[in-house]
Amino acid sequence: MAEAVVLLDVSLSPFGSRVRIALAEKGIKYEYKEEDLKDKGTLLLQMNPVHKKIPVLIHNGKPICESLIIVQYIDEVWKDKSPLLPSDPYQRAQALFWADFVDKKIFDSGKKIWMNKGEEQEPGKKELMESLKLLEGELGEKPYFGGENFGFVDVALLPLYSWFYAYETYGNFSIEAEFAKLVAWAKRCMERESVLNSLPDKDGVCKYCLNGRKSAGIE
Repeated sequence: MAEAVVLLDVSLSPFGSRVRIALAEKGIKYEYKEEDLKDKGTLLLQMNPVHKKIPVLIHNGKPICESLIIVQYIDEVWKDKSPLLPSDPYQRAQALFWADFVDKKIFDSGKKIWMNKGEEQEPGKKELMESLKLLEGELGEKPYFGGENFGFVDVALLPLYSWFYAYETYGNFSIEAEFAKLVAWAKRCMERESVLNSLPDKDGVCKYCLNGRKSAGIE
């Protein structure tokens, strides 16, 4: 009997993109359901009654919520191909630490940039630059965060690269000028088919941010 895998998601979501990359890396076929977050569907509310957020992976009728937990679940269930987390307990703990760091620091710092203007953007810029500096230090000279192999931290951070263009556009600064190694890493990752077909569209992200700014009276 074939496994039933369904993903409730929004195409511009960097969090859902993590799940799409992980599924593509594993070669898992799934049904994709685009959600409207302004009018949340019954299935989403049934499957994630606590947070009522995407992404939600439904595997044989059972829901798994929160993007990093979903990616870890995918890695454990379909362990025979493209492992994302290291088997060594210490290396695994380090990967989970940096993925959690990305979750807590990058998206929120970026939002403080695109949802503000002028001097009000400065705290967000400062936070983002400090966080990216730490991440670039962790990357070092390695091709991927996990070393020679594409892994969990790469999956966690890479979808946010699609949002960097919006941060730069509305914050009027250049991430590439400051973090050439990090941008080179992102471009290296984007050579993977699993990544290229799973990332949010950067122009779509910019338009989403513009609409958000208009709704907040910033534009």
